[in-house]
Amino acid sequence: MTSFTLDARNLISPLPVVRTQEKVEQLDSGDELEILCTDPRALHDIPAWCRIHGHQVVETSERRGDIVVRLRVHKLD
Repeated sequence: MTSFTLDARNLISPLPVVRTQEKVEQLDSGDELEILCTDPRALHDIPAWCRIHGHQVVETSERRGDIVVRLRVHKLD
């Protein structure tokens, strides 16, 4: 497992989800991705995208004014 960070700050919906999807396509199953956002809709949009695509939301939080969503990638081989 490898951890990655995606900076999606100052992007408005749906761009944080689009950038998340683009990054997840580059990752392997079991990798973790931490997404930093400023758009509060990301707290709903990214977990909803994860449910649809089978990825696991590990944590959602706020840190120094940023919204943080951490997910674990699950891909079918």
